[in-house]
Amino acid sequence: MTTEPPPGAADLERLRRYRPRLSRGDHDLNPDLKPLASLRPAAVLVPIVRRPEGDTILLTLRTPHLTAHAGQIAFPGGGVDAGDPDPLSAALRETEEEIGLPPGKVEIVGRLDTYVSRTGFEIQPFVGLLTPPLETAPDPFEVAEIFEVPLAFILAPNNPKLHRITVQGVERQYYAFPYRDRYVWGVTAGILRNLRDVLLGTTAE
Repeated sequence: MTTEPPPGAADLERLRRYRPRLSRGDHDLNPDLKPLASLRPAAVLVPIVRRPEGDTILLTLRTPHLTAHAGQIAFPGGGVDAGDPDPLSAALRETEEEIGLPPGKVEIVGRLDTYVSRTGFEIQPFVGLLTPPLETAPDPFEVAEIFEVPLAFILAPNNPKLHRITVQGVERQYYAFPYRDRYVWGVTAGILRNLRDVLLGTTAE
């Protein structure tokens, strides 16, 4: 007897097979926003929580006083420091510092495409599985809140939304995943779109 996976369950084999080939970024929708010549390496964890009722994506709300991306919704992660052996180690270190989740609680299952932000970061996203119960302790300086969004919502056919805004007389486009009172956009939405493509098989493997 086979047990059907819960709605929104991640296709782990697609994640494990996927080999990043592309460098995505803010410039994909706005070609004139060319990446900066000098980019700072960074890494984030894309955490999939394996809930019995369906997988979720764990996200953080950054505190409003930070100098970079204040008040935005983000994955745990940050810059790669000189003491980090590799980007994955940086992502896991930053995750523990920001939300109190030890590396031993994370099962890494794959990596997504590098994402280049217009703020000068070259971000490597690593997908990791988290198995409840979870014990998290957000760093009050960096993280205002930890919350989860159903993976089924990310995979829904009407997501992501393509939005437009005029900045200094120039129209800009960006992806967003509006979820209840949350507005996931920018780099986080770009990485979620990549994850969605991989899980649905709509990108090259």
